[in-house]
Amino acid sequence: MAAAATIDYQQLSLDLEKQELENGNSPCTATQYSQLLALYLLQCDLCNAKFLWKRIPQNVKQGCAELSNIWSIGQKMWLKDYTGTYEALQRDWSDDVKGIMTSLQDSVRDRALRLVRLAYSSIGAEDFATFVGMPVDKAIQAAQSEGWEVDLQSRIITPLKLEPPPAPTIMSEQHLSVLTDYVTFMEN
Repeated sequence: MAAAATIDYQQLSLDLEKQELENGNSPCTATQYSQLLALYLLQCDLCNAKFLWKRIPQNVKQGCAELSNIWSIGQKMWLKDYTGTYEALQRDWSDDVKGIMTSLQDSVRDRALRLVRLAYSSIGAEDFATFVGMPVDKAIQAAQSEGWEVDLQSRIITPLKLEPPPAPTIMSEQHLSVLTDYVTFMEN
């Protein structure tokens, strides 16, 4: 189900970029800019989000508080301010961007979970809660639902490490053939 939403957002992003290019000198609507900016953040494309913000005409920025609120999230993401990102996401969004912002919050949380899984052998529950933007009790529940070890006494969470994908193996004859081709190429 999430993959279908992602495909729709990717197409919407392409459509909005195309509309912006076709509009030329006449600016897009604040809604179009808001959606495109939110989609760039969802894709974690902070560079394009920053360039879009610079391209948006000043009168459009001033006339749309929601656009500024979306950009404040981008600024927090740029600085890797997890707490600020989650706080900035907690708004009542218009129907035009509400679904995108909900997906963005889920995406930021998923990225934080992956980072914790990769970077930590253990982490305090309070620090983990900050990374995932949840109250400590809910963060502990989220860790348990991931299958992570949680010591409730010390409030230490031990992420479950995923097995790395197996390295592709090359059969010995195939390997020898590749090396022979490489040496032959270097000699000629």
